[in-house]
Amino acid sequence: MFRLGRKYQHLVHGAGCGCANPLLQRASVRLGEYSRRSFLAGIGSAAVTGMMPQVAGAQAAATPSKILLRQARLFDGKSGTLQQGAQVLIEANKIVSIDTANNPAPADATVIDCGDRILMPGMIDAHWHTIYAAVPLPVLLTGDPGIIFATSTAEAERTLMRGFTTVRDLGSPVFTFKQAIDNGLITGPRIFPAGAMITTSGGHGDLRMPSEIPARNGQLSVSELMGASAIADDVGDLKRSVREQLLQGASQIKLVGGGGVSSPRSPLDMSTFSEDEIRAAVDVAKDWNTYVTVHAYASNTVQRAIAGGAACVEHAHLMDEETARSFADKGVWLSMQPFLTMEDAASQTGPGAERAKQIFAHTPRIYGYVKKYGIKTAWGSDVLFSPQLTPRQNIMLTHLANWYSSADALKMATSVNAELLALSNLRTPYSGKLGVIEKDALADMLVWDGNPLETLQLIEDPQKNLAVIIKDGRVYKNTL
Repeated sequence: MFRLGRKYQHLVHGAGCGCANPLLQRASVRLGEYSRRSFLAGIGSAAVTGMMPQVAGAQAAATPSKILLRQARLFDGKSGTLQQGAQVLIEANKIVSIDTANNPAPADATVIDCGDRILMPGMIDAHWHTIYAAVPLPVLLTGDPGIIFATSTAEAERTLMRGFTTVRDLGSPVFTFKQAIDNGLITGPRIFPAGAMITTSGGHGDLRMPSEIPARNGQLSVSELMGASAIADDVGDLKRSVREQLLQGASQIKLVGGGGVSSPRSPLDMSTFSEDEIRAAVDVAKDWNTYVTVHAYASNTVQRAIAGGAACVEHAHLMDEETARSFADKGVWLSMQPFLTMEDAASQTGPGAERAKQIFAHTPRIYGYVKKYGIKTAWGSDVLFSPQLTPRQNIMLTHLANWYSSADALKMATSVNAELLALSNLRTPYSGKLGVIEKDALADMLVWDGNPLETLQLIEDPQKNLAVIIKDGRVYKNTL
């Protein structure tokens, strides 16, 4: 049984209050114990988990300093054709040579014979939520850092085992978790973190309980204490929130421009930050040599983001053709998620499910605009709140076959998404090229049984069809 400290007594009201819902009361009690320090302390659980014996394919314990992958059919991430009989030499965490002359392996190299299988760059998901992807919402609301981080740690390894060697995290308290992955304490993909989603009162990401409204004496809400969101209602607070994420290591900034699917009180048609406010955040990001991406669905919200100088817009499923044309005119990136049916958003219920259905109807139209106007488009999955749903990360990628060739879909998940990541400029967390197999690029690569350039759907079963996974020059899976 937990007791509320004096600081959080205001979270429990009488039986006549809307907060008397038992779930919300339990969430209040458990989440009331949060502080940023205690939440991030949960990384201790993740670190311990990471130091336990590895299971299910994570085989990076004693990777040699030199690896030669030979007799491969090479998809380099940029060309639509395969190089036959290629071999790639890795030294430390970089690619040092590529040739088709079958040169002898260095004496101190470990050889992996690909047997004419497809060798390609590791895949990149441009819209992921590392901490929240596999944590069911009721579990998240219990506010137990140990179970949240244990669940996220297990999912991070599964994400890598699906072939995603890099993700752009667009909203979660992931800074310390990323450090644990980078330091080898736990297994997972590279992370380009945004930190907290920056929103306004009432915007997507404002998940305050009624008992937390209005804010009192600058007291932070539970989601703000977690580092999941930052609520800013004037330019001064907005600039400070941007700087605080950058201070903690954000590689890009995410602003919430309007409503969202998973925020029940924030309808999709609403807008939050003004054009001037977005421009103020963009100016701060430029001062730090990086960029702002804006969550937006409706046309006016998207237009405001573009006019305010955002380099990228997330979603935009409800925009009209005139707004789509402005992406091409201004050279702004569109980060899209090809949601098609409730199978892609099965964790949503109530208002979230109804809003998701609106998006399904508009997804084909938006890809039509993308093709018509040549919009720079990245791919992301945006899977949330379900360990049963996260394996659809690969299926969300194969949805692109409705509009793209298999080669173009795989380019989008490799070299094209890497171009978007490069907008982080001096705030990039990793030194070296991603999304390509070329000399001096980072050694992130996959070997497939079967040819995904002919049959894209085979990537839907990575456990069966993915033979080799290498990230940062380390072998995490090798069934050859």
